[in-house]
Amino acid sequence: MRLLSPAISSLARMRLWRIDAWKQNPLDAQREVLQELVTSAQYTEFGRRYDFSQLFNVRSFKKAVPIHEYNDLKPFIERMMKGEQNILWNTPVFWFAKSSGTTSDKSKFIPVTEESLQDGHYKASKDVLSLYYRFNPDSELLTGKGLVIGGSHNINPMNTEAQYGDLSAVLLQNSPFWGHWLRTPDLSIALMDEWESKIEKLAESTIKENVTSVSGVPTWTLVLFKRILHLTGKKTMSEVWPSLELYMHGGVSFTPYKEQFQKLIGKEVNYLEMYNASEGFFAAQENPGDEGMLLFTDHGIFFEMMPVSEYGKSDPQTVSLQDVELGKNYAPVISTNGGLWRYLLGDTIQFTSTSPYRIKVSGRLKHYINAFGEEVIVENTDDAVAYACHITGAIVNDYTAAPVYFSDTSNGAHEWLIEFEKEPENLEAFISALDTGLKKVNSDYEAKRHKNIALRLPVVHSIKKGVFQEWLRHKGKLGGQHKVPRLSNERKFLEEILQMNTATFVTK
Repeated sequence: MRLLSPAISSLARMRLWRIDAWKQNPLDAQREVLQELVTSAQYTEFGRRYDFSQLFNVRSFKKAVPIHEYNDLKPFIERMMKGEQNILWNTPVFWFAKSSGTTSDKSKFIPVTEESLQDGHYKASKDVLSLYYRFNPDSELLTGKGLVIGGSHNINPMNTEAQYGDLSAVLLQNSPFWGHWLRTPDLSIALMDEWESKIEKLAESTIKENVTSVSGVPTWTLVLFKRILHLTGKKTMSEVWPSLELYMHGGVSFTPYKEQFQKLIGKEVNYLEMYNASEGFFAAQENPGDEGMLLFTDHGIFFEMMPVSEYGKSDPQTVSLQDVELGKNYAPVISTNGGLWRYLLGDTIQFTSTSPYRIKVSGRLKHYINAFGEEVIVENTDDAVAYACHITGAIVNDYTAAPVYFSDTSNGAHEWLIEFEKEPENLEAFISALDTGLKKVNSDYEAKRHKNIALRLPVVHSIKKGVFQEWLRHKGKLGGQHKVPRLSNERKFLEEILQMNTATFVTK
């Protein structure tokens, strides 16, 4: 391993000139990406339908092709899953990434092509590594192994060749042979389906490894860390893995979790945020501590940005990168070498910089509370939870919130279900701090709270540990990238979880 690592790290550093080329010329890179996408797909069924052979610029592409959500592309994808080819993309599609969204009981299946793997996910991963070495030249990251806490892989032959799995499983199955030397656990464990047994195997198999980096969703990473500490009797993860130097996270905001990680790890390490999904690898922090993630503009994805105010209109408009504004909420619309065309991703982002283009994820189009015109997004609530924890000394594992509507006797409110790792000494003080934190980051919420005109104080329930996990299990979404929706503008999820909190259950 020590002989191999210097060679790989040298190769990683050699990529920097390529990264600088698209980083310094992002608009040129994007034009080339779109041209290659349209040219490649011009003779597919989709390309013929929208006359791709006659599209020569961004304007004509946007005029010809409507914005799609998953259900719009679903008929094409279902045919591909039955074995038809040359539908959305011009090379054979044998893999589909099963989406891990929690907003629907039905999964999405995203086509994964050889191009989206090699020019997208794997290329972006190499660039993340190269950038990390640029800012951490003395790193010993590759002298040990990276622990990947991914999803499961349930082989399901849709036809004689095609199969599906969680994105992490698809990436593991298709990664180059040398990649397995740098990763732990063994593939047989990494691809286990049953999540609770998997956590146990993960803990047992990695305790004696020289782990230098960990990547995974914060909630499940914490579960694994606590299990490892229980098995070893150690107080901190740095005692288990002395060479641990990097934690890579994504999927949810890290803000509410950072204090827990610092305590559990027990020493200073680097935290690096990445933004990748079944649809593609979009961005990552260049350097731990940067505000925002560098947008990857040369990785097989063409980006448009739809102002959130356009969502739901019959003909929503998008803007190109050169026209975006800092701090404004946009919904990314992507066209990819996986065969997604003007696809509404569903996330909301904000730009923190335009030179270079850096972004942060602010929430989901359908994960918000706006029952009273307050326009509260996940970024707001994550910040408010972190503020309340700072003020009261509480530690939060997870939460969800939804509106309480007006009644004959009271005005509206936000109802919260919070699973505390460490309860606040005074819940009322926590609620007050939470309310103050929301007022600090959202002026619309502050206005609605003025003299309790529209909104009264939040209603907060401290729920039993394991309830969120039990709800995910009940939904068949336990483990991997699955997560509880932080916000909803309706009460369905909250009512289900609240009912489960009052029921008797046994956490396995």
